[in-house]
Amino acid sequence: MIRHDLSVKSLRSSLASRRAARHQRQSLERQLASYTTESDRLELDAILARHTAEETSELRSIINRQAMDRLIRSA
Repeated sequence: MIRHDLSVKSLRSSLASRRAARHQRQSLERQLASYTTESDRLELDAILARHTAEETSELRSIINRQAMDRLIRSA
């Protein structure tokens, strides 16, 4: 019975962590989506250029996906 309780607690903890990470990513996506003009994006690119590819990979992934979404919507 104790093992079952630990398993349920572990599952709940894992789900809570995943939920929090998803909310943080969604918030980040909304913030990055606010960079709408060409000058905004150039400024963001300059900021990201100061960091390594490893440090900015998640941000660049989101930015690239959003850029593709804009292209698809405008086509």
